[in-house]
Amino acid sequence: MGKLVKCQVCGLIMEEDKLHDFCPKCNAPKEKFDVLADEAAEKVFRSEYTNDLHMRLINYCNKIEALAEAGIDDNLDPACVKLFKKAKEEAILIKQISKAELAGHMNKGKW
Repeated sequence: MGKLVKCQVCGLIMEEDKLHDFCPKCNAPKEKFDVLADEAAEKVFRSEYTNDLHMRLINYCNKIEALAEAGIDDNLDPACVKLFKKAKEEAILIKQISKAELAGHMNKGKW
């Protein structure tokens, strides 16, 4: 993988050899990109896998919410509804925690 560069305008990070004359996100000229220091680039490379796992976890939580909502709507009996409500609450909580973790990664340049 080549050197990473970051757009000063929008923050997009990409490989230097894939950058053309303008930022693909905000159209800033190529001159508005800075090469990331090796330490910063390493954070980006190392966090890619974990960030992808967080996104997958968030997607699974969305599916659990939808399943739980279907169970709540089915309303077979109070014990089932109670379980579905608990599953929905926990999925929402896990999703929010994972989002907060991703936000923390971004604040530390690990994205």
